[in-house]
Amino acid sequence: MLNKIRDWFGFGGFDQHPGGHGHDHGGSDGHGHTHGVIDPSIASTERGVWAIKWSFIILAITAAIQFAVVLVSGSVALLADMIHNVGDATTAIPLWIAFVLARRKPSKTFTYGLGRAEDLAGILIVLIILFSAVVAGYQAISRLLHPEPVQQLGWLAFAGLIGFIGNEAVAIFRIRVGRQMNSAALIADGYHARTDGITSLAVVLGAAGVWMGFPLADPIIGLLITAAIFAIVWQSSRAVVTRMLDGVDPRVVDELQHAAEHVPGIKQVLDTKARWLGHELHADVTIAVEQTLSVAEANAIAAQLQAELHQHLPALKVAMIRFGTQGDAASELVAPSTGHHHAPEPFVFEGRLAAGLLRIVDTPEGERMRLTVSNHAEGLGAVVTIKRPGGVAEKLPLLPAANDHHSYLSALAPAEPHEFDAVLELSAAGDAETHAFHMAEPAGHHH
Repeated sequence: MLNKIRDWFGFGGFDQHPGGHGHDHGGSDGHGHTHGVIDPSIASTERGVWAIKWSFIILAITAAIQFAVVLVSGSVALLADMIHNVGDATTAIPLWIAFVLARRKPSKTFTYGLGRAEDLAGILIVLIILFSAVVAGYQAISRLLHPEPVQQLGWLAFAGLIGFIGNEAVAIFRIRVGRQMNSAALIADGYHARTDGITSLAVVLGAAGVWMGFPLADPIIGLLITAAIFAIVWQSSRAVVTRMLDGVDPRVVDELQHAAEHVPGIKQVLDTKARWLGHELHADVTIAVEQTLSVAEANAIAAQLQAELHQHLPALKVAMIRFGTQGDAASELVAPSTGHHHAPEPFVFEGRLAAGLLRIVDTPEGERMRLTVSNHAEGLGAVVTIKRPGGVAEKLPLLPAANDHHSYLSALAPAEPHEFDAVLELSAAGDAETHAFHMAEPAGHHH
C-alpha cells in the first residue's frame, strides 16, 4: 500500500530500459524535467507527439470550463488556476509551429532549416503567461485590499474539482504512455500534471473558506497559485533562453561521451558539442583512433559510433564525427603501432549476435586476425574459416582479448596469400550466424 502511494506521488521507480542497459539514454533522470516546457526527447517520436496533442485537448477543455465559471463567480483563485492550466496546455503550440515550419526545406538563407522557430514561439508563450500571471496577481491583491463577494460557491467548487480531474486525467495518460514508450521526460510531465491537479483542489479550499465566512480565502488562494505560475514562468524562460543560446543539459554531453565507450577502437574522445534546433538534437564529436588505421577502418569506427549515439539519444538528428590527434599529455594512451600497411581492407558486418569489423593486424607476436565488435551477445564465440585451394579449410578461432571484451584475436596468423574467400561464424547461447566475405591484398603488394 505504501509503495502504491509513493508511486502515485511520483516517488516510485520505473524500468527505463527493459533490456537492462542500466542507464538512461534520454539524458533525463525521470523527475528532473522543467515544468511547463516540452522536453525535445518527447517530440522525437510520433507516440510522444500524440500524447502531447491529447494532453493539450484535455487541458484546453478544462480551462474553458473554468473560464465560464470565472465569469459567473468572480473568483480570482479560479482565475489563477485557469491561467495555470492554459499555460500548461499552450506548451504544445511551439511544437506544432516547429513541425509546420520543419516541413520547409533548408534554403541558402536558412541552411539549417527553421527549427529555431520553436524557441521563438516558446519565448512568446512565456511572455503571454507572464502577462496573465501579472493580471491574476493584480486581481488577487486588489481583492485583498477591496474585498468583493464571491458568487456561485457551488459552481466554484465544481470548477476546482474539474481542474483536478482534468490534470489527473492528463497525469495518468502521460505516465501510462511514458512507460509504454520508455520516456522519462513524459513520465515526469505526468507527475507535474498530478501536482497541478492538487493545486486545483486549493480552489475548492478557497470556496470552502468563503462559505465558512472568511471571504479573504479566495484572494489568498489566488495569490498562492499566482506564485506557482511565476515559478513556472521563471523555469520555462530559463529553459527556452538556454536552448536559444545553444545550451544543453550537461547530461546530454555525458551521454555522448558514454556512447563512445561502447565503440572499440576509439582511443579518446577529444571534444563533444551539442545543441538543439527545435526538437532535434545536433551533435559534433571529435575522436582519436590509431593513426595507422586505413580510411575504411576509421570510417567503420565512425559508423559504429553513429549507431551508438542514436541509440543512446533518441532525439539525435545529426551527429558529425571528426577525427583528431591526441596531445602530448595524453600520448601514453596511444597503443603501440600495430598497423599492417599492406593488409586487406577490413570486413564490416552487422548481425543478430554482434556488429563490428574484422581485419588483419600486426602484433608483437606477428600477424593476427582481429575481430572488433559492439552490441555483442553474452558469451560470444567467433571462428574464421578460410577457403583455400583444393578444398582445404583453414580455421582460425578468435579468442577474447585479455584487456578488452570487445576485441577478439586469433592465436595464429592467417596463411599466405592474404587473398581469399572466408566465413565468419558467430555463436552465443545456442544461437549461431555466419557472414561470408572476401579479402584481397592491395594491388602491387608481394611477400
